[in-house]
Amino acid sequence: MDLTGAVWRKSTRSDNGGSTCVEVATNLLHVVGVRDSKDRRGPVLTFAPEAWTAFAGAAASGRLTANP
Repeated sequence: MDLTGAVWRKSTRSDNGGSTCVEVATNLLHVVGVRDSKDRRGPVLTFAPEAWTAFAGAAASGRLTANP
């Protein structure tokens, strides 16, 4: 997946202490990128924009729960 031109921003849901931060790139046409802000050269997860919107909406509304 070519992420050339991605503009990364820290997620507003990231931990302020920096231990659990992710960055997202939502400026590309057909893909949203997600990466660990502490490992910017590491792997990137990619999502279809519609899937990312659904996930972010569910997370923001509290409809997601962590598995124990």
